[in-house]
This record gives sequence, C-alpha cells and structure tokens, in this order.
Amino acid sequence: MSSDTQIAQDVLTFADLGLSPKVLSAVTDAGYTEPTPIQAGAIPHALLGKDILGIAQTGTGKTASFVLPMLTRLEKGRARARMPRTLILEPTRELAAQVEENFIRYGKNHKLNIALLIGGVSFDEQDKKLERGADVLIATPGRLLDHRERGKLLLNGVEILVIDEADRMLDMGFIPDIERICEMIPFTRQTLFFSATMPPEITKLTEKFLHAPVRVEVSKAASAATNIIQRLVKSGSKPWDKRETLRNLIKAEDAELKNAIIFCNRKIEVSELFRSLLKHDFDAGALHGDMDQRARMQMLANFRDGKLRYLVASDVAARGLDIPDVSHVFNYDVPIHAEDYVHRIGRTGRAGRSGKSFTIATKSDTKYIDAIERLIGNKIEWHDGDLSTVVASEGADDD
Repeated sequence: MSSDTQIAQDVLTFADLGLSPKVLSAVTDAGYTEPTPIQAGAIPHALLGKDILGIAQTGTGKTASFVLPMLTRLEKGRARARMPRTLILEPTRELAAQVEENFIRYGKNHKLNIALLIGGVSFDEQDKKLERGADVLIATPGRLLDHRERGKLLLNGVEILVIDEADRMLDMGFIPDIERICEMIPFTRQTLFFSATMPPEITKLTEKFLHAPVRVEVSKAASAATNIIQRLVKSGSKPWDKRETLRNLIKAEDAELKNAIIFCNRKIEVSELFRSLLKHDFDAGALHGDMDQRARMQMLANFRDGKLRYLVASDVAARGLDIPDVSHVFNYDVPIHAEDYVHRIGRTGRAGRSGKSFTIATKSDTKYIDAIERLIGNKIEWHDGDLSTVVASEGADDD
C-alpha cells in the first residue's frame, strides 16, 4: 500500500462515504466525524444497493452502518398503508428500541414514519402506525408474524431488509421465523445481514437469502481505547461498602466529572443503587430492561441534554447506547463477561475525547479482573492500593 493511500484511509470521514447532506448534518450534530471500520466498509456498498454480509460485534458502530445508508436511500419515494418500505428484524425488544432511537436521531431532518412492532405494546397502537404507512418498520420476528397473520401487514413493498444479530436469533430459536419472513418479501430486495459469529446454520441462511453479498468483517473491540484512563478501586464486599466507595469516588472526581454512566450487573442492583444515590442527593436516573419505551427515551434525552448527571444502567439497557460526550464510566460491579468491560468503558472517550473509567472490585472479583486483563492485554492500575489493603467494614451505612 502506498503512503498516499495510507494517509487517505487515516483521514476518512463520513463526508467521504456518499451519504446525503441531510444525513451528514444529523451525524455532525450527534458529534461524529470519522466512521468506524464497519461503517466505512458497509455504507458505500449499501448506498449502491448491494447485499451486505457484515460480521461485527455490538459496540462496533454496526447499527449506524445500516441506518445511515437506509436514511439516504429513503429520501426518494413514500410509504403506502400497511406496506412498509424497509424492514429491520431484531432478536429482542431492547435492541429494536435502540435501532428506533438511531433512526430518530439520524433521521431528524427527514419526515419518515417509523413503526416499532415489539411485545408489551398494544396491537391497536401498532396497527395505527402501519395504517399511516411505515417508511421504516423495526420488529421482533414473533410480533411481526402476529401482525401479518391478523391481516394488518403486507410485506410485498419491502425494498430493504436488515437481519441484525443473526447469531442471537439462532440462540433464541428464531431462524424458522426468519426463513418464513424472508420468503414473504420480494426477491428483488436489498438484504443487509449482520452477525457477530458465523455458525453453519447462519452460513446456510446467508447462502439462501443473500445475492452476491459484499462481506465486511471487523475484528472484535478487544482492546480498550488508549484515550481512556482506567483504574481499579478496592472495596469491601458488602453493598454499603461498595456504595460508599462509589460516592467517595464521585466526590473525588467532581472537578473533572461532566457526567457518568454507572454500570451494575443486575436489574435489582440498578434499582437499589439508584435509590441510594437519590437519598444521598446525587442527580441520578436509572435505565433497565423493564422500562417502557417512552420512559427510556425520556431518561436518555435527559442524560444527553445534561439534565441528569448520573445514569445507572445494566448491560442490557446500555447496549448500543450512543451518547458522544460521557466523561466517566463507573463499574459498580465488575462485569462477569470480559467483553462487557470493553463495551462499558467504550461509552466514554468517544470521538477522540479523553475519558476515565473506575471499576470497583472486591476480593471475590479476582477471576473476572484476570479475564479482563487477559482480553485487553494490559494490567489495569489500582487507584489507591490493591485488594490486599482492604479493611473489613464495621457495619451498614444508612442506605
């Protein structure tokens, strides 16, 4: 590769990918200038109408790699009642809701109708959106087929089909549903297919439903960004120990802390920590998988707009979160899966900014810390002495 080519690649921006001015303006407003590898690889081909086989993990910018070209292509034409123009299939309602958030954010200069078909919402409400005509239909397979069987949905107008997180679809038993849905959609459609891994069943599916696809493969984000300062923070193992450790950390970082996402491993810990922070007068909100879509969107908007300084979240709730300017990440719990550590701390230090992450660790977390350090290929520095210096707590605090 010549040095000229290398330089050109180094400075690739969204403006180089062929997106429309309306989409580019929304991307700039969201705080992004440079595409991730999956975006740079997929967007130009998607704009040309080619089928894409994208092999990429959550956390690589995968969602924008199909949302941005779809928005550009949807600027021509309009939807008819009960006949969506595009269809995006997601394995879970949380992922479907996150894709909707991406369309709202990046489609703010468009007048597109977006319909979300997921469980937990009344059929009548969803029917009204389909009647209006959906430019973008985002759905979980089961709910989509329910609407189809009720005669409320025609799929013969779909021009672009996205099958996202295909390996998770396989794990959840959705592949027969996916095959049924693919057969209901015109043969002439464009298909964008994404999966983190390629087991034989998924390969078979791509051979059946993709036509001469462009393969875009990006490696997993297994290393943490160098612009993020990472520290481990010792704590006693009792909940009140950890809560006090977190409060002390937040206070110590106050001068540099603009806002922070605080990660817990389980929903119950999200609720308990959120209540404790409120009790101690911290300006906090909570995000968990059981929230309805309206409440979730409001919570994210408040955090993004600076009305909330701290957001307590579980991994499920935070997957795919796209908030460009987060100064700190606190891991209240050490993640059980090492990959989740990389995703979590990647919420800070985005778009070339610097960031800080603090992970609160107890003696029972040693094996998880070892796994994280193996994955990222580095030792994480201790903030103020390692676990051998933990002093046993005397008793509970008042929360």
